[in-house]
Amino acid sequence: MAYTEVSLEDALEVIDCTNLSDIISIQKLPGGWANSNYILQLKEGEKVVLKIWDEQSIEEVEYLLDMTSYLSNNGVPTPEPIRFNNGKLLFLKNNLAWSLLPFTEGNWLKSNPSSLYSLGQTQANLHMIKSPPWLKKDFSMGYKLFQKLFSIAEEKNEWTDFLYLLKKESTKLKDNFGKLPRGIIHGDLFPDNVIGMNDEVKSLLDFEETCNGILAFDLVMTFVGFGWENNLPVANHWYSLLDGYQSVRKLTEQEISALPDLHRLATLSIAAWRYWQFVINLPNTEHANRYLEMTDRLDKELPF
Repeated sequence: MAYTEVSLEDALEVIDCTNLSDIISIQKLPGGWANSNYILQLKEGEKVVLKIWDEQSIEEVEYLLDMTSYLSNNGVPTPEPIRFNNGKLLFLKNNLAWSLLPFTEGNWLKSNPSSLYSLGQTQANLHMIKSPPWLKKDFSMGYKLFQKLFSIAEEKNEWTDFLYLLKKESTKLKDNFGKLPRGIIHGDLFPDNVIGMNDEVKSLLDFEETCNGILAFDLVMTFVGFGWENNLPVANHWYSLLDGYQSVRKLTEQEISALPDLHRLATLSIAAWRYWQFVINLPNTEHANRYLEMTDRLDKELPF
């Protein structure tokens, strides 16, 4: 969904600050809950994505674009942001950050054995990259968001069954992970963030949640996104993802033991984000109960 309507004139203003050719057409891209996305068809035949960051501060966008550029330059298959003529990766317009990315042809990655093996390999390669000094420490959909929800509930005296559950479960899990290996994580590898072609990963998108996190947590978060059908876990999806991952990076015994609890935390994190987005931030849409899909998974038997 687009929050910011962009005219051809608006897009031309942005393109004029680059070395790209003129625009032939502009088309909205579906998806996106925190930004607006458009495909720009250029005269020389190339396509670029124009992104307007509706819900992020300028500082947040600068961080994300710097991280995306860093990852692209270190071998992660993700489009490198296009620099403007002033050397910056963002363009300021109407007090919002606008950015440009090369358009990647392909479709959303499928949940089949070959695709998930490829995704596991790609994710493990991401986890092997040295963290830059400016990498964020906190995962924004985790305990940071939980505390935000609890503070709002306390302030308004509006504790719901979900928030009581979240507080109980997250408190129980908080000290369970010791010193598990950490590094760069994506944090949100769901199907609408991965472009594939011929059962292989072609591009990872949307690094809004990237931070210094628990690597095995990132892996099970990917299983939350790709591993379930009809709200039941699919064992073969997990084994394909895991085999691909371990062909590059082997999990430690401590990581393997922690997988069920890490998966529980990942599931609660997605539930919390959906509760924040569709119950508090954007209420009264058809997505208001989407968080319940995640809470319904908490009592399901896992393949690990």
